[in-house]
Amino acid sequence: MKQYCIIPDNPHRFHDLLTEAAAGVAETGCLAPTVVNKVVVDTKKSAWVIHIVAPAALPAEIMSRARQLLMQRCGLTDVTFLIGTQTVGEYLSDNWQDFVQTVAGDNHTIRYALMEAEWHMEGDCLKISTPGDLSAEMLSERGILQVMTDILQKNTGHSCQVRLQSLGISPTETEWEADFLTPDYLEALQESTSPAPKGNGAVLFGKHIKDTPRPIVTVTEEARNVVIEGRLINVELREFKTGRCLLTFDVADATDGLGGKCFFDSKEEAKKAAGNVKDGLTVRIKGTVQHDKFSNQQLTIMADSMCAVSLPERLDTSATPRVELHLHTRMSNMDAVVSLKQLIHRAAKWGHPAVAITDHGVVQAFPEAHELAEGKNIKIIYGMEGYMFDDDINKAYHIVILAQNVIGLRNLYRLVSVSHLKYFHRTPRFPRRILNEHREGLLLGSACEAGELIQAIINKASDQELSRISSFYDYLEIQPSGNNEFMLRKHIVADEEGLRDINRKVCEIGTASGKLVVATGDVHFIDAEDSIYRQILMAGKGFEDADHQPPLYYRTTAEMLQEFDYLEPAKAHEVVVANTRKIADMIEVFKPIPDELYSPNIPGAEELIRSMSHEKAASMYGVPLPSLVEERLEYELNSIINNGFAVLYLIAQKLVKKSLDDGYLVGSRGSVGSSFVATMTGITEVNPLAPHWRCPACRHSEFITDGSYGGGFDLPDKDCPSCGTQCIKDGHDIPFAVFMGFFGDKVPDIDLNFSGEYQSVAHKYTEELFGKDNVFRAGTIATIADKTAYGFVKNYFTERNIPVRDAYVNKLVHGCTGVKRTTGQHPGGIMVVPRDMDIHHFTPIQFPADDKNSTTITTHFDYHSISSRLVKLDILGHDDPTVIRMLQDLTGLNPGEIPFDDPQTISLFSGTEALGVSAETLGSTVGTFGIPEFGTKFVRQMLEDTKPKTFSELVRISGFSHGTDVWLNNAQDLIRNGTAKLSEAISARDDIMVYLMQKNVEPQLAFKVMEGVRKGKGIRPEDVAVIGDSVPAWYIESCQKIKYMFPKAHAVAYVMMAVRIAWFKVHRPLAFYASYFSVRAADFDADLICRGAAVQKTKLQEFEQKGNTLTAKEKSLYTIIEVAYEMYSRGYTFRKVDLYQSHPARFLIEDNTLLPPLAALQGVGASAADSIVQARSHQPFLSVEDLRNRARISRAVVDVLRDHGCLGDMPEDDQVLLFA
Repeated sequence: MKQYCIIPDNPHRFHDLLTEAAAGVAETGCLAPTVVNKVVVDTKKSAWVIHIVAPAALPAEIMSRARQLLMQRCGLTDVTFLIGTQTVGEYLSDNWQDFVQTVAGDNHTIRYALMEAEWHMEGDCLKISTPGDLSAEMLSERGILQVMTDILQKNTGHSCQVRLQSLGISPTETEWEADFLTPDYLEALQESTSPAPKGNGAVLFGKHIKDTPRPIVTVTEEARNVVIEGRLINVELREFKTGRCLLTFDVADATDGLGGKCFFDSKEEAKKAAGNVKDGLTVRIKGTVQHDKFSNQQLTIMADSMCAVSLPERLDTSATPRVELHLHTRMSNMDAVVSLKQLIHRAAKWGHPAVAITDHGVVQAFPEAHELAEGKNIKIIYGMEGYMFDDDINKAYHIVILAQNVIGLRNLYRLVSVSHLKYFHRTPRFPRRILNEHREGLLLGSACEAGELIQAIINKASDQELSRISSFYDYLEIQPSGNNEFMLRKHIVADEEGLRDINRKVCEIGTASGKLVVATGDVHFIDAEDSIYRQILMAGKGFEDADHQPPLYYRTTAEMLQEFDYLEPAKAHEVVVANTRKIADMIEVFKPIPDELYSPNIPGAEELIRSMSHEKAASMYGVPLPSLVEERLEYELNSIINNGFAVLYLIAQKLVKKSLDDGYLVGSRGSVGSSFVATMTGITEVNPLAPHWRCPACRHSEFITDGSYGGGFDLPDKDCPSCGTQCIKDGHDIPFAVFMGFFGDKVPDIDLNFSGEYQSVAHKYTEELFGKDNVFRAGTIATIADKTAYGFVKNYFTERNIPVRDAYVNKLVHGCTGVKRTTGQHPGGIMVVPRDMDIHHFTPIQFPADDKNSTTITTHFDYHSISSRLVKLDILGHDDPTVIRMLQDLTGLNPGEIPFDDPQTISLFSGTEALGVSAETLGSTVGTFGIPEFGTKFVRQMLEDTKPKTFSELVRISGFSHGTDVWLNNAQDLIRNGTAKLSEAISARDDIMVYLMQKNVEPQLAFKVMEGVRKGKGIRPEDVAVIGDSVPAWYIESCQKIKYMFPKAHAVAYVMMAVRIAWFKVHRPLAFYASYFSVRAADFDADLICRGAAVQKTKLQEFEQKGNTLTAKEKSLYTIIEVAYEMYSRGYTFRKVDLYQSHPARFLIEDNTLLPPLAALQGVGASAADSIVQARSHQPFLSVEDLRNRARISRAVVDVLRDHGCLGDMPEDDQVLLFA
């Protein structure tokens, strides 16, 4: 053997090697951090090649002396040193996979955790970001950080600190398959290869399961071949970077639930095997049950087989089915859990000819019920269970009101409005006299046990009194005895026979008075077992008898007949079937809201929009218009005018013009920037034409239509070839179809971002335009969300000391979500009613959240239900226009003239040089702190990954950041892997249509594909077959992952505002900082931030160590301190708040400093700051007592001012002055 290599298990520092060989050399400290990586020994030549890793180059004199000493002492003919001086970052970039393998060893869990993680260097610190908290905790607990530190020291010679952080991107928490692929599970999975039978018991994957399932509650320990049955929820298929896929799900029966998982070797195998595994499916599962460390050690079934199961279901087989006339949906506030979709499906399947919607005091389910029932051959009866009183509002009776016709519907809507606006008292109520005034077209039912008639029966009213009461109603109700079982518990009625006697008495009164008597269910849930959901909600509201749920489920005809089998058979059939159908037949078929759009009438709107558009286009592009401009303009105008949308454009134009005239820029939102007519009428500054140059002098224009430029602002500067004038660059290539559909007939939704301080002025202006009585705020309905429902469910079982698994909790959460909690208002939505129409033609009205002290009136229906029937204006308040106005006031510059291609400004998004501060000092490689859209940590990381150099690339970043599954696990990977460039990866929805059309895909198909992808539906297989040859495979795959996409026009509008503000940051820095902090004065902590840069850096480090545990207030302060530290780093400072010079709310510029406002002191609110400024304007404060009295501020505010040093040596009280 001539050569061999020595790689020491524990390599000593080179310092130690030299000490053994010869004393003296090691006295030089520069060798101390050097390590021996390996030694190659040549036995034939008696020579060594020593591989050394050092943090820096070593002095030649020392290395020569070391060589001689080693040759002399070791009897060598030659010694050669090979010195590597890689940084840690360079080493990891070249060797990450090998590094991970060395760190993880045989531990697959550690290996997968690190391979899924992201890393970057911050100075001498290696920061590793794991996909979720569990991974970070696992790596930390197993001492992996120290292992990594030691290996990096060995291989690079650098001492490097390693820190972990979680990206916090659950629920996409990576699951470590190695922990689940146990021998038992793999063996069972290998056995599951039998073909799948069809129909009931159809195999979804694995084998047909013949074994009898056991109740899930009995699964209490790890075991093989466990068989369970239940309904699936939370089904999700996830793909690992290894190519393998993991199917996760929860399965629950009536007793409990289990989490479940199944691994597949490839995406194709997963889709083939689990393609039909969906939420709501009832299945039988066989597999291995084991503890899951990623779910708090809860038992999980590793499924090797899954079969679909059809459970027995209730059917209404009656030849003549009944009609339910008393039913509550999820819109009955926190009281009913009936899903309209489930209800209408069930009623249609049972052959019920009609069903009534009678929610408590509201009619908010009407629009959805109508939409769902269309084409189902079932009549929706629109009604309400109201609260009627006579003289005492505290004593209200339940009454069921059904609308017979359109007149009755309008009267019902007026009753709802009156009850919410004038007589709301815990519930929306109305006097009997008001009901009488609006009785036309209404049918009145006597309702449940809380109704006037049954209450009189319980209180033993005389027959004469009962006859008088019943005469008010059009029909009388009786209900199953079980509905009133609480009367037995409360000893109101002696026994169940007493409950039946009440119903018999109602029948007797009906016969005597000739009134129809109908049997109703007072339905609050569809199936009997669904009572648990109402139970949980009522317990959450504090009802002591929540666990005693009456059987308020939707009954079949046979079930209802059985409930009244104590009546004569003919009578039972009469009340259950005949009479309910008679009532249904009395009711006409009509729609709860009109189909058409009713716009305010503005005479000449069409011609105004046309003339404004042509005049503006001519002023920009000349006469005749270029064909590209002419065609786009005429196409849009025809769509807008022919579909009756001109008035919407004119209204928006008036609002924007008013704001601009008053000195406030307006930013457009949504897709309105896709409309060239909107650009020409001044509604938006986004130009959707292809990138182009246009001459402001001679109107020459030149368009780039081949997609070579992402936007007009990216074009190189160019002088007009006709007259030599410098051309204006514009155009962002956005198709009109994104805004109003492919055929231009979709109702346009024009969203506008006004300055927050101007929003109220804009709202007032709409009232001036259309009349105060014709303008209402857009109402919203807040329902129970997953997180809230989870709290209700967990509290329910915790209070009862009942242990339940997460999977069962998730099932119950699913059943509780969607129930109405309260109402509210859209932050800027305004609904406009034509002057010649009543709002009740469309919706009732109410106060938001039923707040009687509110000055705002909203639509009763959620605005989405009526937004295509009434003009909806989105007049939103936003910080950006406010900041722009402040910058204009501070600098005197016109923001409209700020260039969008200034190199220094654009450089902020990829570096910090324009700020005059190094990335190391700033702690960021980009300079976008405080820039809207680009200042968050998430987006800054995008910027670091992509290094955008143009405006259009910034637009793409905006699209990535607002989409769902557009960046993470999609475009980010494509760009990092070099599969796609930043300019190619899908960012906004418009990208898809434009790209496909450039690839010669037919425009309508391109639009169809775009619509499917932006809605999270992907591309249909038949469309993939058509476009597959035109686009790369990664493009199709990327489309299939996307859940939601941002419109490009919205992104362009946002980026235009952001770049303007960034320009001021570079060129007018103090104005930028003053406006930024002024908008956030309430969150600013002047006492902390005025202490200097060192204090800010320490605070930032403190916040970083807290990671995801920061409170909302701390997160806001963190962002502000980042910007403050940057300002200090650029050489600017803050003064302390000054009692006499500080503005109440705005930061003032003084030389190279900012003077914070009074309100920037935590504890000094806006009101106190205004009072101090007003008081000081009269004369200086003589004492603290004088300050308190004249400014009317509290002692707490005085203490804050004193602690900050604002009071100086001011005496405490006036009495001291007498002796001064």
